[in-house]
Amino acid sequence: MKAILQRVLSASVTVDKEVVSSIGKGVLVFAAVAPGDTEKEIDSLAAKVLKMKLWDDDAGGRWKKSVQDIGGEVLCVSQFTLLASTKKGAKPDFHGAMGGEEAKRLYQYFFDKVQTGYNPEKVKNGVFQAMMEVALVNDGPVTLELNATPPPPKAPAS
Repeated sequence: MKAILQRVLSASVTVDKEVVSSIGKGVLVFAAVAPGDTEKEIDSLAAKVLKMKLWDDDAGGRWKKSVQDIGGEVLCVSQFTLLASTKKGAKPDFHGAMGGEEAKRLYQYFFDKVQTGYNPEKVKNGVFQAMMEVALVNDGPVTLELNATPPPPKAPAS
């Protein structure tokens, strides 16, 4: 599983000209489920989202507080395009993203884990497989890429 985490002052998701979710200060999480992902990887990523230190503390200490520490909000948005391969040509290849009902189930599992790991009232969701308009005011800007599993080891040099 892969996620892009953005520290925001506000963010919202609109589907069919209707705002379905919006948050104030907090984090916007774009998340994608990959083939082979299990609840174990998703548990790890959900915990990272909630514990990542993105804000300064009151004494000016840099990168000391998480979204939970500041009482911020979280907006989760499914985005399979995070797992696109662009190695060949100009057309992205989406074979690196899980599809179908299993992807929907695992993404929902991720959302539920973030909600139950924090505060259900402060965690909002986009609409899985919908064409969404996502608006945000990035704070910083601060944008991080999170992976639930480490990248595969590199082959030894010959």
